[in-house]
Amino acid sequence: MAAGERSRRAPARKGRGGNGTGNGSRRTGGGASTRKTTTTASRGSGRGQASRNGGGATAQKSSSSGADDSGGGLAGLISRRANDWSLESVDPGFVRAQRHVWNLFQDHYFRMDTEGWHRLPDPPALIVGVHAAGIFPADAWMFGLHWFRRFGQQRIMHGTAHEALMATPVVGTYFRKMGVMSASRETVSAALEAGRDVIVYPGGDVDSMRPWRERDQVKLAGRRGFVKQAILSGVPIVPLATSGGMDTMFTLTEGRGLARLLGLNKLARTEALPLVLGLPWGIAPGMLPFLPLPAKIRTELLDPIFLDDDPERAEDDEYVDAMYAEVEQRIQAGMDRLAARRSFPVFG
Repeated sequence: MAAGERSRRAPARKGRGGNGTGNGSRRTGGGASTRKTTTTASRGSGRGQASRNGGGATAQKSSSSGADDSGGGLAGLISRRANDWSLESVDPGFVRAQRHVWNLFQDHYFRMDTEGWHRLPDPPALIVGVHAAGIFPADAWMFGLHWFRRFGQQRIMHGTAHEALMATPVVGTYFRKMGVMSASRETVSAALEAGRDVIVYPGGDVDSMRPWRERDQVKLAGRRGFVKQAILSGVPIVPLATSGGMDTMFTLTEGRGLARLLGLNKLARTEALPLVLGLPWGIAPGMLPFLPLPAKIRTELLDPIFLDDDPERAEDDEYVDAMYAEVEQRIQAGMDRLAARRSFPVFG
């Protein structure tokens, strides 16, 4: 379904108190009208109102399910280290100090274009996208920097990364100072409740390590947790389409069979061990750090989707499936439009 088409509406549950539409629809920053799916309960029931300040929220250390049910061994250690996080980890001054270097990459190396800023609703929002090209996806990183350049401390957005990266010494510390966190329910909920935007990539490694021949296909991997997160946090979903990231490194094979054989899903929570072509290694395992090729990256923020914020909807499989399909279809339509502008890989 294209972004301009009417959103699906799931029938409201019967027998619940109140017949109104709750809090109504929030307007986007550019004045574009938005739509809200049927709501049977008012926002914030049992969850409290999110504060609107972008930088002054009280730090909330993640309680992290990793400490309780992540288990032992390497996977448990990774989970515990990855979720050692607080709202105060982000350091806007640290981000600003790097702006000249990253602006050079955005404007001249990747020639980054981002459209649709006017469609953003009031914060907080859950942005849902796809990313590409290995363990350090250039498109995701550049979008986060583009966001900071536009909003600074006035509207902080937290990126999310794989637990293995967040648990890595030095890399994890750097990511935290840049505002990145693990994509656990606890960390995402804490950021949204503080009035901050969060971007998630549900497809994870299935998405970022997809073969180059599937570069323009949406890969959310059937993971519907982001829909439940938006319902429980009472925030809209903003789909994000992107094109060009897969041209920064060419994934030849996913290596899912080899990953299963080595037990990487249990050891490092990854389902792929791809073989890629890129700089400086040539053909090598995708887990190595690669120098991204200077591909042109295009992104577009699409129309927000306002979900029913009745907490019981999070357990309504039919409703969750419908909203998942809505997000997937909108991102795919956006990616198709952006890909149509590409005249040649890498060069754009």
